[in-house]
Amino acid sequence: MFKHLKSDLPASIVVFFVALPLCLGIALASGAPLFSGLIAGIIGGIVVGALSGSNIGVSSPAAGLAAIVLTAIGALGGYQNFLVAVVLGGVIQLVFGILKAGIIGYYFPSSVIKGMLTGIGIIIILKQIPHFFGYDSDPEGDFAFFQVDGENTFSEILNTVNNISPGATLIAIIGLAILILWDSVLTKKSKIFQLIQESVVAVAVGIIYYLSTADHEVLGISKEHLVSVPVPENLTSFFGQFSFPNFSAITNPQIWVTGFTIALVASLETLLCVEATDKLDPYKNVTPTNRELLAQGTGNIISGLIGGLPITQVIVRSSANIQSGGRTKLSAIIHGFFLLFSVILIPTVLNMIPLSVLAAILFIVGYKLAKPALFKKMYDLGWKQSIPFFVTVIGIIFTDLLIGIGLGLCVGIFVILLKSYQNSHFLRKEKNTDGKDIIKMTLAEEVTFFNKGAILKELESIPVKHVLRN
Repeated sequence: MFKHLKSDLPASIVVFFVALPLCLGIALASGAPLFSGLIAGIIGGIVVGALSGSNIGVSSPAAGLAAIVLTAIGALGGYQNFLVAVVLGGVIQLVFGILKAGIIGYYFPSSVIKGMLTGIGIIIILKQIPHFFGYDSDPEGDFAFFQVDGENTFSEILNTVNNISPGATLIAIIGLAILILWDSVLTKKSKIFQLIQESVVAVAVGIIYYLSTADHEVLGISKEHLVSVPVPENLTSFFGQFSFPNFSAITNPQIWVTGFTIALVASLETLLCVEATDKLDPYKNVTPTNRELLAQGTGNIISGLIGGLPITQVIVRSSANIQSGGRTKLSAIIHGFFLLFSVILIPTVLNMIPLSVLAAILFIVGYKLAKPALFKKMYDLGWKQSIPFFVTVIGIIFTDLLIGIGLGLCVGIFVILLKSYQNSHFLRKEKNTDGKDIIKMTLAEEVTFFNKGAILKELESIPVKHVLRN
């Protein structure tokens, strides 16, 4: 596993910088303690990363569960009661894995999976535009169209025009320039630029900029535009941030309903992400889906027991891992340790990182998922591939991940049924042994009741003189 450390270590650094604001933002959007998002990120990296069969998947708190978490905390009477549902959700995922329910992941059409990746890429870019310009009203990690701050994706961008922070915008532009030039120019000039990760340089420059302009009236960056990691006064106060489930509430039927909902949604998101990351993986590794459900279930049990949010495999961190050259599960595990050690040892330093610089890093991730050339490629494949693709993309942008995929899947199923209807039989003219013209009908290998109407209609249209029974 360590033979690819020179690839996995730089990738883990990028994943760490991507995961840090998203873990905090998803916790904020979920109405949960900020530290709960970091717990889930740490467990997702170290525990799930170690148990998973995926070489490049990264697990963490998921934006798709934020609305469920937000509603459940209030409905169940507090966060400690909600943690019981998280633990139950993990147990149910273990049952899913034992029952080999992971096979469901193999039945999503490739056009829908490509649409999912592209839609998420566009969402990342759209959601990071406000943060890039220093407008942080909506927390990082809120990927739904209707946001927790009462706005939607596009109204938030319009609001940004009147709330631009000059300092945050300037360092974001500098950070984006570093990322682009480093990758496209500098790495080709010298090996030293290949050894140092561009995201580390961009973040370091961001911290230096914040410190050097702290007192500047115009170019200074206020604290609301920075990462906000809880800073414990000592080790005792650090451990005091952990929460524990109130198992006396386990008799509440609503907790079991919430647990099953978490298990179902988290499993679907994980299986979708597994399919997507396996398609992105340049080395074409295949992730064992049942083992992934077992790993996710274990991670959710542990996360729930110590106060963390629900965990799924997540496409944003996973794609960042792939794009940064991650080769084995070590990159996900190391990123988890980076999260752990940084929140213990250097939370004050983390709180000097401008969110706009991290938005620049996410811009690159989003662009690589939604390159313009992909739209033309899908269009050229014909309507049977392109329509499910575009429906999925549009659905994800204007609703959320699961609804968008559901819409694309419905269209994909309709296309499959239509193809089955059209290809149920084939007609061709022949001559029989007497030299007379006949029409021969050849049925497809598999014909169902769905094809019955088309076949009968075709048979009724054939003149009796052409019919040959054999």
